[in-house]
Amino acid sequence: MKDSHLKDRLKSVDQSSLVDRVENNLLQYLMENDFKPGDLLPKEVELSEELDVSRTVIREALLRLRLIGLIESRKKRGAVLTSPDVMAVLEKSLITKVLDRETLKDLFEFRLVLEIGMADLIMLRVTKEDIEELKEIVAIEPEVTQDTKFNIEQEIKFHGKLYEITGNQTMKKFQKLLMPVFAYVHQSGLLINPVTRHKFVSHKGLVDIIENGSAELLRNGMRNHLENQFARL
Repeated sequence: MKDSHLKDRLKSVDQSSLVDRVENNLLQYLMENDFKPGDLLPKEVELSEELDVSRTVIREALLRLRLIGLIESRKKRGAVLTSPDVMAVLEKSLITKVLDRETLKDLFEFRLVLEIGMADLIMLRVTKEDIEELKEIVAIEPEVTQDTKFNIEQEIKFHGKLYEITGNQTMKKFQKLLMPVFAYVHQSGLLINPVTRHKFVSHKGLVDIIENGSAELLRNGMRNHLENQFARL
């Protein structure tokens, strides 16, 4: 009985390894043959014969590609290549409570660097209406950002508007995706270092730069604004 169970487990491992190889072969095939979104994939039976594996293995490999949004089934057509929603794929694995501290820290640092780097898009695309909305957001905030833990709701609202101004849909989705991470990091004790006593550029200061300054000034201002959070990681 014990040997039988061992045999079953070994078969399971081998099967999984085979599906992995077939999945990789399919991806390589799509790239080498320059498939584009909307192109029809070969039928399961054709792939099975070409790769010399069972249709069950082909079906499992194709299912994996469906799960990451790379292919989808079309009625009366079969499987076609699609342009995956990268953020939707990431969202499936971004479960805040199961991420370790190092991953959370990396994500938080990435968010900070991204916001410093999007100054050019903000200055290029900001409108008078955007500036007025930013002024409304910061109207109830203190004059400077210093010596205190940030109000999470205000941070998300203000920085969320900056992402919106960029007009970059992927970055907007990314910011929405990181909202729970942003809140969790502030509440979890990950920001372990004490708040510094240095004076930092406030949200109001950033709005003034956006209205009257340049991309370079905004980069420097954003870096200064976020230095406090960098220092506490």
